Amino acid sequence: MALMDKVKAQAAQLAQKAQEAGKAGQAKIEEVQAKRKADGALRELGLAYFNQHNDGANDEVTSRMSSLIEELKAYEAEHGPLAGTSDEDDAEGF
Repeated sequence: MALMDKVKAQAAQLAQKAQEAGKAGQAKIEEVQAKRKADGALRELGLAYFNQHNDGANDEVTSRMSSLIEELKAYEAEHGPLAGTSDEDDAEGF
């Protein structure tokens, strides 16, 4: 019986570790998805600013820029400050 108890204890420990690893993996996936969304918003904001600078002020563009800025502020509130270029960006060719 002692052997079965040890096996059950080890199985329970392995199950718990697997569950923790799954949660950590899911958190990392969500973090990457949020970063990609923020990167897209930053790119769109830059493009809107560029178009506004070249074509003049437009209510639609100004409104979209305000919306993107609010989206980026929400990202910062949840994930911390937006980073500039990083080693990861350099590795991706940015």
